[in-house]
Amino acid sequence: MVTAAMVKELREKTGAGMLDCKKALVETNGDMAKAEEYLREKGILKATKKESRIAAEGLACICSNDKKAVILEVNSETDFVSKNEEFKALVETIGNTILNSDATTMEEALELPCEEGTLKDLLVAKIAKIGEKLSFRRFESITLADDECFGKYIHMGGKIASLVVLKGANEEVAKDVAMQQAAMKPEYTSIKDVPESVVAREREIQKEAAMNEGKPAEIAEKMVEGRIQKFFKEICLTEQAFIKDGGISVATYVKNNGGEIVKAIRYEVGEGIEKRNDDFAAEVMSQINGK
Repeated sequence: MVTAAMVKELREKTGAGMLDCKKALVETNGDMAKAEEYLREKGILKATKKESRIAAEGLACICSNDKKAVILEVNSETDFVSKNEEFKALVETIGNTILNSDATTMEEALELPCEEGTLKDLLVAKIAKIGEKLSFRRFESITLADDECFGKYIHMGGKIASLVVLKGANEEVAKDVAMQQAAMKPEYTSIKDVPESVVAREREIQKEAAMNEGKPAEIAEKMVEGRIQKFFKEICLTEQAFIKDGGISVATYVKNNGGEIVKAIRYEVGEGIEKRNDDFAAEVMSQINGK
């Protein structure tokens, strides 16, 4: 019988996860040495040793059919690996597996069945084979309503993925909006999505700037409102000048084509992750040496 104490002991010895340790002990009838060997054979120990390393490169991808799309990001330690065909195939496998499921959370996604067992097992196997930390970082699934369409755009070979949903317009218009989002990096879809705290902070900054320019309080207030509108045009997709026609906003372009923006998602690989400063030569050598 496998006890909690046995699981705890194996976890402390190997650093592997609790569930992996329990499974190893069950598979080896509680034999601690064999359980540790089981973890090694499955590549789990190798993967565990790489968990503290930084994976900030990788690919963003969109997998879709007529009614559903999945946008996802999978990370590697080096750009060298992210360009590898095996890594690209891994990303596609993860995306298509989720596409053909009802998974909505990372926990559900990692337990989805695939050729290696589950997606979690597949990642562990690829970490052991490729020799780098690989991380399935995030995903989002969207299912279309009958009057909606997708706009999809992949930029820089998978460094940026942009997915938008439009109601009432066509896919060509939707792709234009997806390209806009990829290129111009809006922080929010529309003004209503901007937190009030962000607006209040920007208003304070602009008021102080106007006062420092020597403007009277009432003039400063008017200047602030004008600058807030300019702020929205920088950070909101709907308010940005449309890149194919700077005389109109993105929202106007979509409206002129009989539609409205329902949702917009932009993934940029590694955003928010502290990146390493390895040079290319060191990166290549790490691959050669299998580190």
